[in-house]
Amino acid sequence: MKLSKLVLSLLGSLLIANATAAPATLAERWSTLRTEQPKLQIRDAARALGVSEAQLLATNIGKGVTRLQADGNQPREIMRAALDLDIVQAITRNENGVIETTGVASKFKQAGDKSEQADAKDPETEARQRNIAGGYLGGPIDLRFHFENWKYAFAVEQSGRDGKPTRSLQFFDANGTAVHKIYVRNEAGMAVYDKLVANFRLPQQSGELNVLAVAPKVAEKPDAEIDVKEFQLAWKDMTDVHQFAQIMREFHLTREQALRLAPAGVVERVTPAALRTLLDNAAKDKVAIMVFLGNDGLTQIYSGKIEKTMAAGGFFNVLDPDFNLHIRDTALRSGWVVKRGGVTSVEFFDKEGTQVVSFFGVRERGKPQPQAWVDLADSLPKAK
Repeated sequence: MKLSKLVLSLLGSLLIANATAAPATLAERWSTLRTEQPKLQIRDAARALGVSEAQLLATNIGKGVTRLQADGNQPREIMRAALDLDIVQAITRNENGVIETTGVASKFKQAGDKSEQADAKDPETEARQRNIAGGYLGGPIDLRFHFENWKYAFAVEQSGRDGKPTRSLQFFDANGTAVHKIYVRNEAGMAVYDKLVANFRLPQQSGELNVLAVAPKVAEKPDAEIDVKEFQLAWKDMTDVHQFAQIMREFHLTREQALRLAPAGVVERVTPAALRTLLDNAAKDKVAIMVFLGNDGLTQIYSGKIEKTMAAGGFFNVLDPDFNLHIRDTALRSGWVVKRGGVTSVEFFDKEGTQVVSFFGVRERGKPQPQAWVDLADSLPKAK
Protein backbone atom coordinates (compact mmCIF):
# COMPACT_ATOMS: atom_id res chain seq x y z
CA MET A 1 0.00 0.00 0.00
CA LYS A 2 2.78 2.36 0.93
CA LEU A 3 4.57 1.42 -2.28
CA SER A 4 1.48 2.24 -4.35
CA LYS A 5 1.19 5.63 -2.69
CA LEU A 6 4.86 6.28 -3.39
CA VAL A 7 4.43 5.37 -7.08
CA LEU A 8 1.37 7.60 -7.37
CA SER A 9 3.25 10.43 -5.71
CA LEU A 10 6.16 10.09 -8.14
CA LEU A 11 3.82 9.98 -11.13
CA GLY A 12 2.06 13.07 -9.87
CA SER A 13 5.36 14.87 -9.50
CA LEU A 14 6.35 13.95 -13.06
CA LEU A 15 3.05 15.19 -14.44
CA ILE A 16 3.42 18.48 -12.62
CA ALA A 17 7.02 18.84 -13.83
CA ASN A 18 6.00 18.17 -17.42
CA ALA A 19 3.11 20.60 -17.19
CA THR A 20 5.35 23.38 -15.92
CA ALA A 21 8.41 22.60 -18.12
CA ALA A 22 9.47 25.43 -20.40
CA PRO A 23 8.65 24.93 -24.09
CA ALA A 24 11.51 23.88 -26.32
CA THR A 25 13.69 26.76 -27.50
CA LEU A 26 14.17 27.49 -31.19
CA ALA A 27 17.69 26.05 -30.97
CA GLU A 28 16.31 22.84 -29.47
CA ARG A 29 13.59 22.56 -32.10
CA TRP A 30 16.17 23.05 -34.86
CA SER A 31 18.42 20.41 -33.28
CA THR A 32 15.53 17.94 -33.28
CA LEU A 33 14.68 18.78 -36.90
CA ARG A 34 18.32 18.27 -37.97
CA THR A 35 18.31 14.86 -36.32
CA GLU A 36 15.14 13.90 -38.18
CA GLN A 37 16.18 15.44 -41.52
CA PRO A 38 19.99 15.80 -41.60
CA LYS A 39 20.06 16.91 -45.26
CA LEU A 40 17.53 19.73 -44.80
CA GLN A 41 18.93 23.12 -45.86
CA ILE A 42 18.75 25.96 -43.32
CA ARG A 43 16.34 27.97 -45.52
CA ASP A 44 13.92 25.03 -45.65
CA ALA A 45 14.42 24.32 -41.93
CA ALA A 46 13.48 27.92 -41.12
CA ARG A 47 10.31 27.60 -43.17
CA ALA A 48 9.43 24.33 -41.43
CA LEU A 49 9.93 25.96 -38.01
CA GLY A 50 7.97 29.09 -38.91
CA VAL A 51 10.89 31.52 -38.52
CA SER A 52 13.33 33.35 -40.77
CA GLU A 53 16.71 31.97 -41.79
CA ALA A 54 18.47 34.82 -39.97
CA GLN A 55 16.68 33.97 -36.72
CA LEU A 56 17.66 30.33 -37.06
CA LEU A 57 21.30 31.22 -37.77
CA ALA A 58 21.35 33.57 -34.76
CA THR A 59 20.63 30.67 -32.39
CA ASN A 60 24.27 29.64 -32.93
CA ILE A 61 25.85 32.97 -31.99
CA GLY A 62 28.95 32.14 -29.97
CA LYS A 63 29.07 28.65 -31.52
CA GLY A 64 30.64 29.41 -34.87
CA VAL A 65 28.37 32.37 -35.66
CA THR A 66 29.40 35.99 -35.05
CA ARG A 67 27.04 38.87 -35.57
CA LEU A 68 28.54 41.76 -37.56
CA GLN A 69 27.71 45.44 -37.65
CA ALA A 70 25.02 46.16 -40.22
CA ASP A 71 23.78 49.69 -39.57
CA GLY A 72 24.08 52.46 -42.13
CA ASN A 73 27.03 51.93 -44.46
CA GLN A 74 28.48 48.91 -42.63
CA PRO A 75 27.29 46.27 -45.14
CA ARG A 76 28.90 48.27 -47.93
CA GLU A 77 32.15 48.55 -45.96
CA ILE A 78 32.13 44.82 -45.23
CA MET A 79 31.69 44.06 -48.93
CA ARG A 80 34.48 46.49 -49.74
CA ALA A 81 36.78 44.68 -47.28
CA ALA A 82 35.67 41.35 -48.78
CA LEU A 83 37.31 42.36 -52.07
CA ASP A 84 40.58 41.17 -50.50
CA LEU A 85 39.36 37.64 -49.73
CA ASP A 86 40.98 36.25 -52.91
CA ILE A 87 38.98 33.29 -54.32
CA VAL A 88 35.41 33.24 -53.05
CA GLN A 89 32.13 31.59 -53.92
CA ALA A 90 29.31 34.13 -54.18
CA ILE A 91 25.79 32.78 -53.66
CA THR A 92 22.59 34.72 -54.35
CA ARG A 93 19.08 33.33 -54.35
CA ASN A 94 15.41 34.06 -54.54
CA GLU A 95 12.45 31.81 -53.80
CA ASN A 96 12.87 29.69 -56.93
CA GLY A 97 16.44 30.15 -58.08
CA VAL A 98 20.06 30.11 -56.93
CA ILE A 99 23.20 31.40 -58.65
CA GLU A 100 26.69 30.44 -57.44
CA THR A 101 29.91 31.80 -58.94
CA THR A 102 33.49 31.14 -57.87
CA GLY A 103 36.37 33.51 -58.61
CA VAL A 104 38.19 36.66 -57.54
CA ALA A 105 36.15 39.86 -57.38
CA SER A 106 37.48 42.83 -59.35
CA LYS A 107 38.22 46.18 -57.72
CA PHE A 108 37.80 49.67 -59.08
CA LYS A 109 41.12 51.13 -60.09
CA GLN A 110 40.61 54.04 -57.70
CA ALA A 111 38.28 52.65 -55.04
CA GLY A 112 37.37 55.21 -52.42
CA ASP A 113 38.35 58.25 -54.45
CA LYS A 114 36.20 61.27 -55.34
CA SER A 115 34.31 59.22 -57.95
CA GLU A 116 32.46 57.57 -55.05
CA GLN A 117 31.61 60.76 -53.17
CA ALA A 118 27.91 61.57 -53.36
CA ASP A 119 26.44 64.96 -54.15
CA ALA A 120 24.03 65.61 -51.27
CA LYS A 121 22.02 67.92 -53.55
CA ASP A 122 21.28 65.04 -55.93
CA PRO A 123 19.30 62.29 -54.13
CA GLU A 124 19.48 59.93 -57.13
CA THR A 125 23.26 60.23 -57.33
CA GLU A 126 23.52 59.87 -53.56
CA ALA A 127 21.46 56.67 -53.61
CA ARG A 128 23.55 55.28 -56.45
CA GLN A 129 26.80 56.05 -54.63
CA ARG A 130 25.57 54.31 -51.48
CA ASN A 131 25.34 51.13 -53.52
CA ILE A 132 28.97 51.16 -54.61
CA ALA A 133 31.35 48.85 -52.77
CA GLY A 134 34.63 49.52 -54.53
CA GLY A 135 34.29 46.80 -57.15
CA TYR A 136 32.25 43.78 -58.26
CA LEU A 137 31.39 45.33 -61.63
CA GLY A 138 32.30 42.76 -64.27
CA GLY A 139 34.70 39.90 -63.75
CA PRO A 140 33.81 36.52 -62.23
CA ILE A 141 32.01 38.01 -59.20
CA ASP A 142 29.62 40.47 -60.85
CA LEU A 143 27.14 42.03 -58.40
CA ARG A 144 24.61 44.88 -58.34
CA PHE A 145 23.83 46.05 -54.80
CA HIS A 146 20.75 47.57 -53.15
CA PHE A 147 22.21 48.06 -49.69
CA GLU A 148 19.13 49.90 -48.45
CA ASN A 149 17.49 46.45 -48.21
CA TRP A 150 20.32 44.85 -46.16
CA LYS A 151 19.66 44.58 -42.42
CA TYR A 152 21.65 41.79 -40.72
CA ALA A 153 25.17 40.42 -41.22
CA PHE A 154 26.94 37.38 -39.79
CA ALA A 155 30.30 35.63 -40.02
CA VAL A 156 29.79 31.86 -40.00
CA GLU A 157 32.32 29.10 -39.36
CA GLN A 158 30.97 25.58 -39.69
CA SER A 159 31.74 22.15 -41.11
CA GLY A 160 31.12 21.74 -44.81
CA ARG A 161 29.64 18.72 -46.51
CA ASP A 162 33.14 17.21 -46.80
CA GLY A 163 33.74 17.71 -43.07
CA LYS A 164 36.23 20.53 -43.64
CA PRO A 165 35.59 23.88 -41.92
CA THR A 166 34.08 26.65 -44.02
CA ARG A 167 34.08 30.40 -43.44
CA SER A 168 31.43 32.66 -44.86
CA LEU A 169 29.84 36.10 -44.66
CA GLN A 170 26.05 35.98 -44.75
CA PHE A 171 23.67 38.91 -45.21
CA PHE A 172 19.91 39.16 -44.67
CA ASP A 173 17.13 41.68 -45.20
CA ALA A 174 14.71 43.10 -42.61
CA ASN A 175 12.52 39.98 -42.97
CA GLY A 176 15.49 37.76 -42.10
CA THR A 177 15.61 36.42 -45.67
CA ALA A 178 19.04 35.71 -47.17
CA VAL A 179 20.27 38.43 -49.53
CA HIS A 180 23.80 37.20 -50.28
CA LYS A 181 26.49 34.82 -49.00
CA ILE A 182 30.24 34.74 -49.61
CA TYR A 183 32.34 31.64 -48.88
CA VAL A 184 36.13 31.86 -48.65
CA ARG A 185 37.59 29.27 -51.04
CA ASN A 186 41.32 29.80 -50.65
CA GLU A 187 43.76 29.71 -47.73
CA ALA A 188 45.07 33.10 -48.87
CA GLY A 189 41.79 34.69 -47.78
CA MET A 190 41.60 33.22 -44.27
CA ALA A 191 43.71 35.89 -42.54
CA VAL A 192 41.75 38.63 -44.33
CA TYR A 193 38.52 37.00 -43.18
CA ASP A 194 39.68 36.86 -39.55
CA LYS A 195 40.69 40.53 -39.64
CA LEU A 196 37.39 41.51 -41.26
CA VAL A 197 35.40 39.70 -38.57
CA ALA A 198 37.45 41.35 -35.82
CA ASN A 199 36.96 44.81 -37.35
CA PHE A 200 33.21 44.52 -37.89
CA ARG A 201 32.22 42.37 -34.93
CA LEU A 202 29.10 43.74 -33.22
CA PRO A 203 29.99 44.52 -29.57
CA GLN A 204 26.71 43.06 -28.26
CA GLN A 205 26.45 39.50 -29.57
CA SER A 206 22.70 39.15 -29.11
CA GLY A 207 20.68 36.52 -30.94
CA GLU A 208 17.52 38.61 -30.65
CA LEU A 209 16.51 39.89 -34.08
CA ASN A 210 13.57 42.21 -34.63
CA VAL A 211 12.65 40.76 -38.00
CA LEU A 212 9.68 42.20 -39.85
CA ALA A 213 6.86 40.15 -41.28
CA VAL A 214 6.98 39.83 -45.06
CA ALA A 215 4.71 42.49 -46.51
CA PRO A 216 1.96 41.32 -48.86
CA LYS A 217 2.76 41.77 -52.52
CA VAL A 218 1.51 45.05 -53.93
CA ALA A 219 -1.38 44.50 -56.32
CA GLU A 220 -0.89 45.32 -59.99
CA LYS A 221 -2.44 48.51 -61.22
CA PRO A 222 -5.42 47.51 -63.41
CA ASP A 223 -4.61 47.50 -67.11
CA ALA A 224 -7.61 49.81 -67.71
CA GLU A 225 -5.86 52.51 -65.66
CA ILE A 226 -2.66 52.35 -67.72
CA ASP A 227 -2.09 54.75 -70.60
CA VAL A 228 -1.12 51.85 -72.86
CA LYS A 229 -0.70 53.99 -75.98
CA GLU A 230 1.83 56.31 -74.30
CA PHE A 231 3.59 53.35 -72.68
CA GLN A 232 4.02 51.65 -76.05
CA LEU A 233 5.36 54.86 -77.58
CA ALA A 234 7.87 55.13 -74.74
CA TRP A 235 8.91 51.52 -75.37
CA LYS A 236 9.50 52.22 -79.07
CA ASP A 237 11.59 55.28 -78.18
CA MET A 238 13.98 53.25 -76.00
CA THR A 239 17.57 53.57 -77.18
CA ASP A 240 19.10 51.59 -74.31
CA VAL A 241 17.81 48.53 -72.48
CA HIS A 242 18.56 50.22 -69.14
CA GLN A 243 15.81 52.78 -69.82
CA PHE A 244 13.20 50.06 -69.28
CA ALA A 245 13.22 50.34 -65.48
CA GLN A 246 12.49 54.07 -65.64
CA ILE A 247 9.62 53.51 -68.06
CA MET A 248 8.06 50.91 -65.74
CA ARG A 249 8.27 53.36 -62.83
CA GLU A 250 6.80 56.17 -64.90
CA PHE A 251 3.73 54.13 -65.86
CA HIS A 252 3.46 52.26 -62.51
CA LEU A 253 3.80 48.83 -64.12
CA THR A 254 5.01 45.52 -62.76
CA ARG A 255 7.61 43.85 -64.96
CA GLU A 256 5.40 41.04 -66.26
CA GLN A 257 2.55 43.51 -66.83
CA ALA A 258 4.87 45.66 -68.94
CA LEU A 259 5.69 42.65 -71.10
CA ARG A 260 2.03 41.80 -71.46
CA LEU A 261 1.18 45.36 -72.60
CA ALA A 262 4.22 45.77 -74.88
CA PRO A 263 3.87 46.91 -78.49
CA ALA A 264 3.14 44.25 -81.08
CA GLY A 265 6.14 42.38 -82.40
CA VAL A 266 8.59 43.10 -79.59
CA VAL A 267 7.53 40.41 -77.11
CA GLU A 268 6.74 36.74 -77.61
CA ARG A 269 5.55 34.41 -74.87
CA VAL A 270 7.34 31.06 -74.50
CA THR A 271 6.58 28.04 -72.37
CA PRO A 272 8.17 27.50 -68.95
CA ALA A 273 9.84 24.43 -70.52
CA ALA A 274 11.78 26.89 -72.71
CA LEU A 275 14.16 27.34 -69.77
CA ARG A 276 15.53 23.84 -70.26
CA THR A 277 15.68 24.30 -74.03
CA LEU A 278 17.61 27.56 -73.65
CA LEU A 279 20.21 26.13 -71.26
CA ASP A 280 20.59 22.80 -73.06
CA ASN A 281 21.07 24.47 -76.46
CA ALA A 282 23.38 27.17 -75.08
CA ALA A 283 25.60 24.39 -73.72
CA LYS A 284 25.39 22.27 -76.88
CA ASP A 285 26.02 25.13 -79.33
CA LYS A 286 28.58 26.95 -77.12
CA VAL A 287 26.55 30.18 -77.06
CA ALA A 288 27.85 32.63 -74.44
CA ILE A 289 25.04 33.88 -72.23
CA MET A 290 24.49 36.35 -69.41
CA VAL A 291 22.43 35.13 -66.44
CA PHE A 292 20.79 37.64 -64.08
CA LEU A 293 19.35 36.29 -60.82
CA GLY A 294 18.68 38.15 -57.61
CA ASN A 295 16.36 39.50 -54.96
CA ASP A 296 15.43 42.91 -53.54
CA GLY A 297 18.91 43.35 -52.06
CA LEU A 298 21.25 42.16 -54.78
CA THR A 299 21.46 40.83 -58.34
CA GLN A 300 24.28 38.52 -59.38
CA ILE A 301 25.34 38.20 -63.01
CA TYR A 302 27.22 35.42 -64.80
CA SER A 303 28.68 35.94 -68.26
CA GLY A 304 30.16 33.15 -70.35
CA LYS A 305 29.60 29.74 -71.87
CA ILE A 306 28.10 26.84 -69.95
CA GLU A 307 28.78 23.12 -70.27
CA LYS A 308 26.85 20.72 -68.03
CA THR A 309 23.08 20.92 -67.65
CA MET A 310 20.84 18.44 -65.85
CA ALA A 311 17.65 18.03 -63.82
CA ALA A 312 18.16 17.00 -60.21
CA GLY A 313 16.64 17.63 -56.79
CA GLY A 314 13.55 19.36 -58.13
CA PHE A 315 15.64 21.91 -60.04
CA PHE A 316 17.06 22.31 -63.54
CA ASN A 317 20.75 23.01 -63.11
CA VAL A 318 23.95 24.22 -64.67
CA LEU A 319 26.78 22.39 -62.90
CA ASP A 320 30.11 23.77 -64.10
CA PRO A 321 33.32 23.98 -62.02
CA ASP A 322 33.05 27.71 -61.28
CA PHE A 323 29.40 28.37 -62.05
CA ASN A 324 26.22 26.72 -60.79
CA LEU A 325 22.64 27.72 -61.54
CA HIS A 326 19.60 26.05 -59.95
CA ILE A 327 16.08 26.92 -61.14
CA ARG A 328 12.93 25.31 -59.72
CA ASP A 329 11.34 25.20 -63.15
CA THR A 330 8.15 23.53 -61.90
CA ALA A 331 7.41 26.85 -60.16
CA LEU A 332 7.60 28.84 -63.40
CA ARG A 333 4.39 30.26 -64.85
CA SER A 334 5.59 32.14 -67.90
CA GLY A 335 8.54 32.94 -70.11
CA TRP A 336 9.07 35.84 -72.51
CA VAL A 337 11.41 36.68 -75.37
CA VAL A 338 11.79 40.45 -75.18
CA LYS A 339 13.31 42.88 -77.69
CA ARG A 340 13.99 46.41 -76.46
CA GLY A 341 16.68 49.01 -77.09
CA GLY A 342 18.31 46.75 -79.67
CA VAL A 343 18.79 43.92 -77.15
CA THR A 344 17.06 40.54 -76.89
CA SER A 345 16.43 38.94 -73.49
CA VAL A 346 14.57 35.88 -72.22
CA GLU A 347 12.81 36.25 -68.87
CA PHE A 348 11.01 33.75 -66.64
CA PHE A 349 8.41 34.46 -63.93
CA ASP A 350 7.01 32.26 -61.19
CA LYS A 351 3.37 31.63 -60.27
CA GLU A 352 3.36 34.76 -58.09
CA GLY A 353 4.40 36.93 -61.04
CA THR A 354 7.90 37.45 -59.62
CA GLN A 355 10.88 37.37 -61.97
CA VAL A 356 13.06 34.35 -61.21
CA VAL A 357 15.83 34.67 -63.81
CA SER A 358 16.63 36.47 -67.05
CA PHE A 359 19.10 35.78 -69.85
CA PHE A 360 20.93 37.92 -72.39
CA GLY A 361 23.58 37.23 -75.00
CA VAL A 362 27.16 38.22 -74.18
CA ARG A 363 28.18 41.14 -76.36
CA GLU A 364 30.98 43.65 -76.50
CA ARG A 365 30.14 47.24 -75.63
CA GLY A 366 29.07 49.19 -78.68
CA LYS A 367 28.69 46.08 -80.84
CA PRO A 368 25.54 44.22 -81.96
CA GLN A 369 24.45 41.20 -79.97
CA PRO A 370 25.66 37.89 -81.44
CA GLN A 371 23.32 36.38 -84.01
CA ALA A 372 23.75 32.98 -82.36
CA TRP A 373 22.05 34.35 -79.24
CA VAL A 374 19.18 35.92 -81.21
CA ASP A 375 18.64 32.65 -83.09
CA LEU A 376 18.63 30.70 -79.83
CA ALA A 377 16.05 33.03 -78.26
CA ASP A 378 13.84 32.94 -81.36
CA SER A 379 13.93 29.14 -81.49
CA LEU A 380 12.42 28.59 -78.02
CA PRO A 381 9.07 26.77 -77.79
CA LYS A 382 6.20 29.24 -77.99
CA ALA A 383 3.30 29.33 -75.57
CA LYS A 384 -0.11 28.69 -77.11
